[in-house]
Amino acid sequence: MGAINKKGRQTFIFADPPCIISWASIVGPKEGEGPWSDDFDQILPDYLWGEASWEKTESKMLREAAKLALSKQGLQTSDIELMVAGDLLNQITSSNYAAREIAVPFLGLYGACSTMAESLLVAAAMVDGGYCERVLAATSSHHYSAERQYRAPVEQGVQRVPSSQWTATAAGAVILQKGGSGPRLSCATVGKVIDMGQTDAANMGAAMAPAAVDTIKAHFQETGRPHDYYDLVVTGDLAAVGLSVARELFVRVGLVPSPNFSDCGVLLYDGLQDVDSGGSGCGCSACMLTGPFLRKVAGGEMRNILLVSTGALMSPTTTFQKESIPAIAHAVAIENI
Repeated sequence: MGAINKKGRQTFIFADPPCIISWASIVGPKEGEGPWSDDFDQILPDYLWGEASWEKTESKMLREAAKLALSKQGLQTSDIELMVAGDLLNQITSSNYAAREIAVPFLGLYGACSTMAESLLVAAAMVDGGYCERVLAATSSHHYSAERQYRAPVEQGVQRVPSSQWTATAAGAVILQKGGSGPRLSCATVGKVIDMGQTDAANMGAAMAPAAVDTIKAHFQETGRPHDYYDLVVTGDLAAVGLSVARELFVRVGLVPSPNFSDCGVLLYDGLQDVDSGGSGCGCSACMLTGPFLRKVAGGEMRNILLVSTGALMSPTTTFQKESIPAIAHAVAIENI
């Protein structure tokens, strides 16, 4: 049984880094029109995908992404000892209903858009700790289900503002196991909830940027790794506004980010798509990880990446009550060891 070594207050170094043996991505039509279409496993023909509601479609996406990741290695659901997943909807219904169909032991997580990194670090801890041989980590989001829950149904035609973000219609699934070939999850930094008083629900990037910077700073301080260690340091979904705020905060805290610092919400779409500030949602970092990023690490185009998924921990209730938006960011280091 491996041991998990803790560095500082927030970072865990995995003694026997779990191997990412398989991954899969499913994205919506808009995401398929972006610059990474060739890297996604499946692009939906429309937003319902044969289902009666967007919520059912989202759950189907998560379920099918998980099955696709299994099929790539010739595995059955019975080969999975634990499923760790989450999404944006109330009571994480997309994940719960997907887990109902997959029918394996299940841990449901909620970290808003940080859930992909959160699920990976929990899965890695279970594998490295010797509790499970093979774990599935997955998450999803759907543009129209999220709009209906958090903002206003699209049928109402509410005017968006430039700082708004486009919730990605996407799902990603990753299988981690002890041993095997493939990229490995070497360490993880658990984020703290940070609230700088941002109250504008249409500007989540600015709310999440301080949490991203706090976690990235902690990661480099506690691991002792130089700032240029990673080929890519990528936040989850700060989008253009949040990314700009993060760059300013890096200067204030005395951190020089890697020259390869970017954001999934900026990268997912191209400049011609009408997504305002950029992408968001659990599926944003999930599909970028299980689309281009893991392919590049596995193929040797990149040695390693630090994925820092970010989440705005708000709800419609707190927004209506004029509460500020707490945020969190979790970081996982994926390396071609």
